[in-house]
Amino acid sequence: MTVADQIGQHLAAAVERQFGVVLAEPTVRRSAHADFQWNDPMALAKQVGAPPREVAERVIADAGLDDIAALEVAGPGFVNITVHDAVLSAQVHDLLADARLGTPAVDPERIVVDYSAPNVAKQLHVGHLRSTVIGDALMRILRFAGHEVIPQNHIGDWGTQFGILIAHLLDTGLDADGIEELDLAALTGLYRDAQGRFEADADFTRRARDRVVLLQSGDDETLGLWQSLVAKSEQEFVGLYGALDVLLDASATRGESSYNDLLQPTLDELVEKGIVVEDDGALCAFPDGFTGRDDRPLPLIVRKADGGFGYAATDLAALRFRRRELGADRILYVVDVRQSQHFAMVFAVARAAGWIDDAEAEHIGFGTILGADGKPFRTREGGLISLRALIDEAIDRAATLSAERAEIAVDAVDPALARALGIGALKYGDLSNDRIKDYVFDWDRMVTLVGNTAPYLQYTHARLMSIRAKAGDEWAAAHEAAILLGDPVERELVLQLLSFGEAVRLAVAFRQPHRICTHLFDLAAVYSRMYEQCPVLKAPTPELRRSRLALCRATAEMLRCGLDLLGIAAPERI
Repeated sequence: MTVADQIGQHLAAAVERQFGVVLAEPTVRRSAHADFQWNDPMALAKQVGAPPREVAERVIADAGLDDIAALEVAGPGFVNITVHDAVLSAQVHDLLADARLGTPAVDPERIVVDYSAPNVAKQLHVGHLRSTVIGDALMRILRFAGHEVIPQNHIGDWGTQFGILIAHLLDTGLDADGIEELDLAALTGLYRDAQGRFEADADFTRRARDRVVLLQSGDDETLGLWQSLVAKSEQEFVGLYGALDVLLDASATRGESSYNDLLQPTLDELVEKGIVVEDDGALCAFPDGFTGRDDRPLPLIVRKADGGFGYAATDLAALRFRRRELGADRILYVVDVRQSQHFAMVFAVARAAGWIDDAEAEHIGFGTILGADGKPFRTREGGLISLRALIDEAIDRAATLSAERAEIAVDAVDPALARALGIGALKYGDLSNDRIKDYVFDWDRMVTLVGNTAPYLQYTHARLMSIRAKAGDEWAAAHEAAILLGDPVERELVLQLLSFGEAVRLAVAFRQPHRICTHLFDLAAVYSRMYEQCPVLKAPTPELRRSRLALCRATAEMLRCGLDLLGIAAPERI
């Protein structure tokens, strides 16, 4: 428990004793005027019929906080709180001894996180970046907080488009061996060609539709080509995830096709419960609260009039499977915010069917990546930028940055370092933004050692590792040193260190990885000021040297841990 939590508990207990009021969550917050500030007396005054300052003074007198902090009423009724140095020192030692760095305990849940979700035979592109890195960061953060997390990569591997593509592949003479020799860029090109033929060539359209039927009926030739497409695509997907330092692997992949046998039972259950009805030949659900432009109820089409199942049916079957077979307490869908209505309708139908309660499925929406022109980020030709191209450019730019800093040739830069800096810059450039908002993609802002960037945090960590190397055994023994807070910036650093658990708690509660980014940047900025103002290895006394080494060690461990929660490496040298 952090010192702010302890103080809050004491104040809440005193409020209840003095006024009979139960505070759900005391507002003990960081302050520019002291270590913390407590603002509840202003609101309590109206509730209990006493002036705010009187409320504050009565609570302070009753709180029993003399051994923890000095409290002073300020202004109309704010309470400034200055924690005793010895208490802060003990808290830092507790932090160094805690693998979770002060993160509060949770009631563990089994949480399914659905993210990335590329389509077979298509390249991952810039549009997949946000789902992939946000989903991966949330999975890491939730696990760190104490939850059991099951990743699910819901790939698009079924449907009419595969009959079209397979018909085109057969026309071009490609067999399974030929598919194995292609990469996803070539397959994407073939996919576009097939779609063009389907729209322009009536004979091909007929044969493609026949091929769809053959695929769905399990024709050996058609099914074999489809399996080759899926295998080749999954192989490339996993390779890209590895390049991006994302934890998704083949075991997390569950394509749309895996739910085929569950579609009819899912529909049957919805029909039996009266949730799905016939509408113009289709079977649809009409969840309450959803209307179209004409104010008529909006349908969620579970089975189309031609007897085919759409993606709504697959999403319902997948949700039902995740609850019943995977035993998920909660399911998070990390998907573009433009799919908000679709998921709201799916969740409403699932609630009506009794598969979930109100808070057991969440759409974790995110905004769009924009170019400098304020439009969705694309190539100069208007096409989507491949994820592989983004990764390669990030690494190239990081190599150039490293070469310029070290005044060496680009080809002399350690490839592992260039990769760590480049991938870190790419992921942090996304994760440091509030996920729900659009953001402008800017290489110059992301790949730099200045400002709120991954390279800046990585450089700060590397500086700390340099101090560790020079300190030798003293670094390992730093957890035993008394923390001396003679300089205000040392105190500020301690308070920032002690707020890590709260940053993690908020990141979990609101599904917002940028909370971790903000904390790490503030931590690095305060540490940098301490580094400039307070000599560490050349501290004036041995006691102060050990104290500052302890602060350095805590900062290094927190930076490394926080970057890992974002899926970003913390190099020891830059």
